[in-house]
Amino acid sequence: MSVEARSTEPAALPDRRPVLLSLNDAARVHGEGTAVPVRALNGVSLEVRVGELVAVMGPSGSGKSTLLHLAGGLDTPTSGDVVVDGVSIAGLSVKARAALRRRSVGYVFQDLNLVPALTAAENVMLPRELDGVGTRQARLEAREALREVGVEDLFDRFPEEMSGGQQQRVAIARALVGPRRLVLADEPTGALDSLTGEAIMKVLRARVDEGAAGLLVTHDAQHAAWADRVVFLRDGKMVESAAGSRIS
Repeated sequence: MSVEARSTEPAALPDRRPVLLSLNDAARVHGEGTAVPVRALNGVSLEVRVGELVAVMGPSGSGKSTLLHLAGGLDTPTSGDVVVDGVSIAGLSVKARAALRRRSVGYVFQDLNLVPALTAAENVMLPRELDGVGTRQARLEAREALREVGVEDLFDRFPEEMSGGQQQRVAIARALVGPRRLVLADEPTGALDSLTGEAIMKVLRARVDEGAAGLLVTHDAQHAAWADRVVFLRDGKMVESAAGSRIS
């Protein structure tokens, strides 16, 4: 009588960490109903859990920035759904989506979007004050966030008095200030030298390990190596997903 071979490999345990970001068959079509609609994102499904950093890679025009815009509530899907911290953004008003971003989402924009008339501290304080945090507390949080990214000395400087790399770090501090549970970063190290870029990736990795969830768009495989998982987009579709190298 034959004895059936049994695997000695332990079964993989299910990941029970809460899902903070969920895209469910999300699509975004620009110019829908026109002769030549542009399908920027085409039925992407993706989950990002607490304590997980996911890197998104792909050629220009593959849908990476569109994916981040949907994840951060800057845009809404043409079809499908996007859920952030338990809230579906599809049915939210513009005002409600803005409140959700201030409360739960830290966004590092590729073009930074610093307010020229505000100092570094005031730029970092702004989302916290808009959400009702007192000025004294917001200033303390801003100083700590600027210290975390290595530019506390820029506290009272205006963007025009900073280098591109310094502005990038202030923008990252603004994304990390306060209890942001979801951190979205669009090429966050693009204006930085390699040494500073690695330091910033270490900061992002630490924030995720402390209990946030992170979604990072990058062209740099070395920075993607900080992620737990790497997904690849092409022509608006997710074509591959792989485990990251997880530098720590």
